[in-house]
Amino acid sequence: MPFTQFTSLDFEDIKAQIKDFLRSNSNFTDFDFEGSNFSVLIDTLAYNTYINAFNANLVANESFLDSATIRENVVSLARNIGYVPRSKTAATARIKIDDIDLGTTTSATPKTLTLRSGLVCIGNVENTTFRFSIPDNVTSSRVKDINGTSFAQFDDEITIFEGTYLQRVYRVDTTIDQRYILDSANIDSSTLRVFVSDVNSSTIGRRYKQVDNILNLDKTSEIYLAQEVQDEKYEILFGDGLFGKKLQNNEVITATYIVTEGLEGNGPSNFSFQGTFSKDDGTFFTPTDSVDITTVTTASNGANVEDVSSIKYFAPRLYSAQYRAVTPRDYEAIIQTIFPQTESVAVVGGEELDPPQFGKVQISIKPKNGTFVSDFDKTQIKNKLKSYAIAGINSEIVDLKILYVELNSTVYYDPSKVPSDLNLRSSIISALRLYGDNIEINKFGGRFKYSKINQLIDRVDDGITSNITKVIIRRDLKALLNQFAQYELCFGNRFYINPAGFNIKSTGFTLSGSTDIAYLTDVPNKDAAGNLDGSMKGTISVVTKNNKNQQVVLIKDAGGVDYKKGEILLNTINISSTVTQNNIIEVQAFPESNDVIGLKDLFVSFDVSNSTINMVKDVIASGEDVSGVVFTRDYFTSSYSNGVLERK
Repeated sequence: MPFTQFTSLDFEDIKAQIKDFLRSNSNFTDFDFEGSNFSVLIDTLAYNTYINAFNANLVANESFLDSATIRENVVSLARNIGYVPRSKTAATARIKIDDIDLGTTTSATPKTLTLRSGLVCIGNVENTTFRFSIPDNVTSSRVKDINGTSFAQFDDEITIFEGTYLQRVYRVDTTIDQRYILDSANIDSSTLRVFVSDVNSSTIGRRYKQVDNILNLDKTSEIYLAQEVQDEKYEILFGDGLFGKKLQNNEVITATYIVTEGLEGNGPSNFSFQGTFSKDDGTFFTPTDSVDITTVTTASNGANVEDVSSIKYFAPRLYSAQYRAVTPRDYEAIIQTIFPQTESVAVVGGEELDPPQFGKVQISIKPKNGTFVSDFDKTQIKNKLKSYAIAGINSEIVDLKILYVELNSTVYYDPSKVPSDLNLRSSIISALRLYGDNIEINKFGGRFKYSKINQLIDRVDDGITSNITKVIIRRDLKALLNQFAQYELCFGNRFYINPAGFNIKSTGFTLSGSTDIAYLTDVPNKDAAGNLDGSMKGTISVVTKNNKNQQVVLIKDAGGVDYKKGEILLNTINISSTVTQNNIIEVQAFPESNDVIGLKDLFVSFDVSNSTINMVKDVIASGEDVSGVVFTRDYFTSSYSNGVLERK
């Protein structure tokens, strides 16, 4: 009897297997299965087998974290190993409230003024209005008398969260199997606050602390856990009397939280006050004048709920970390949890630094929105890491080191097949931007693959005959204006060496005491005969141009370049201004290999906006040049140019 695969998911294969099985029986050896009513029965059996096989495969796949695809199943499997997926994250902004006029100073003037939790501001961006709230009360620093008038002063910045502040109340009934599920989806779990009070209490009760594990808990610990259940809603879990305090019958649970739009809430920078104040005696206070708000930071870092692929990646890694940060992978998993706005993170141990710094961990974080992590967020992350890190290990969060990859591409096209070179160029740029979203790049440890780019450009349109594409790598130097400083730029990729120099180029800047626009360039080390000496090193010079467009050296030995390591070091230099905005000097180089790799803490970013796409008519394809004399011109070849002084 032939072997039958009962898990096959092809209907026709199943029918064939049933027929083969029947033919193996001597009673059906010469039976015509297609020309009889028996065919209907076989179809029914095949259909039933198909459904059962499909369900069997589905159940098997959804039983394992690696193969599960339905979110609720992925969340459930992650929950089994103690992983709670990230909720939606509210966009946050920081504001300062100007002094609040309390009126003439009297004995009844309050000692403090409190901004109540709930709605605080309305923010607008692109004709869309967003509500901004706070999860906790904020009390003024002081009430100050100025010439007989009292003013409440809020000295500290206030963090506001995009979303609507809601409250849910439960009464504990120990006689039934009770679950405390929050009705709202789209909750920012970081804003969740849980209070428990006695049935006759007039206050909201004691605030319980949220935990993510049962370590260091006893039967009196007033704690709760929050976990995602169905439909992206959250359930609150309390202690059982052994690990955490057990709820008593008729106690009242009050849960407050902010429901947010997540990613869509980013952007507002102008806010109008809509909040509520109360005095120190609990009575409400309405200011006589409008409340002025100063925006410190624009609303940012809003993010959608953690997707399935992210859960499947980080859940086992956080489990392996076991609530301690030892290895770089431990740090990566934990940082994703304590700072949900993380898009990508790189962790380098001190022993890998040059020179080595033992007892230190260097962390680079690429946030989902923006380029840099604020000083405030850096402090928050470091404080939270202390509960995971080993004693004696210091963590340092450094600014992102972005390695930009640019293209200088000459694309040949057949004019008989392309009605407009402008439309073709636009299509190429769109295809490159789409490639920029590829998981291989735009991340730490990313890799730019030259062969894929060449193929991508050629396949954009049938009218494209070929392309010659150069790869440029760039780092941005943040200049410290009007002060002496040294600078180091690590590209992490070997540089191409042209003996004539001009391998390194930069945008313009001025030196202290000079008005000439200066540039960085390189001079490779040579032997007495004028050939490269094999050291793979060179000198960085600061040069300018005279009125005849000739090079003039301002500083001959301004630093060094290591072509092998891909490193540039500038000696002490005083920069007074930069041509590029934000005190940035763009420094470019040509890589030895057209494949670019982001090692250690380098974040590879494919910069399409600064890439150059030249459209050139293919005169051979068009029949204008049958000999190829016109086609092969120096400035369309793949050799690295070195005749231009500055980066353009």
